[in-house]
Amino acid sequence: MKVLLIDDHPLILSALQTVIQGLGDDVTVIGAGSARAAREALKADPDFDLVLLDLQLGDADGFDVLTEFRSRYPALPVVVVSASDRSSDVIRAIDLGAMGFVPKRASNETLFEALHLVMSGGIYVPPMTMGSEKSSGKPEGDTVPSVLRVVREQAEDSGFHNNTPLDSFGLTPRQTDVLALLLKGHPNKLIARELNLSVETVKDHVAAVLRALGVSSRTQAVLRVSEMAWGGAQPNWRNSTKR
Repeated sequence: MKVLLIDDHPLILSALQTVIQGLGDDVTVIGAGSARAAREALKADPDFDLVLLDLQLGDADGFDVLTEFRSRYPALPVVVVSASDRSSDVIRAIDLGAMGFVPKRASNETLFEALHLVMSGGIYVPPMTMGSEKSSGKPEGDTVPSVLRVVREQAEDSGFHNNTPLDSFGLTPRQTDVLALLLKGHPNKLIARELNLSVETVKDHVAAVLRALGVSSRTQAVLRVSEMAWGGAQPNWRNSTKR
């Protein structure tokens, strides 16, 4: 596995390289101290398996770099590794296409778990309290679980329909299929291809799923379903998610 690590702090870059190298003998870590160096590395060799991106870069905004890389290299997973663990930053990063968000204060074990989850096709977010920031506009106490257990096996498992209490939302079988693929991070075009549907039909199904779950974005749908699966009971979203 070849990993591109982007961080403009030399000590942190060196430390993270050493840690990630510990994932296995087959892991190669290339460090880049700037967005420019990262662009050059990908241009010279686009055959990377994973990108770890710091948000605070000296020559670019990390969110802009994330957007750029997801556009230019859509098959390349990007995990944000940041000193920030603000829920607004986490949600923004996932909305922009990051497959994970790991705070730098996290343990090595947490980093390893996050990377293994992402490489398995899942999405990782840290523990955070939605609404804990004044700007969020949501009440305190709406807690997101530490790991979104949205791995490929869960989404493909026939028990997905039964293990997650979605019946009360009235999803059709096809909408549940769409949700399962949405939880894997699939864009509409890929969902359409896998389910043999038109992109417009998929858009309609996604919109219906979001309405049924009482959320307004794909990221919020992932977080909500993860809460349900994690807690084993249906949270009171209708009251806790005011708009």
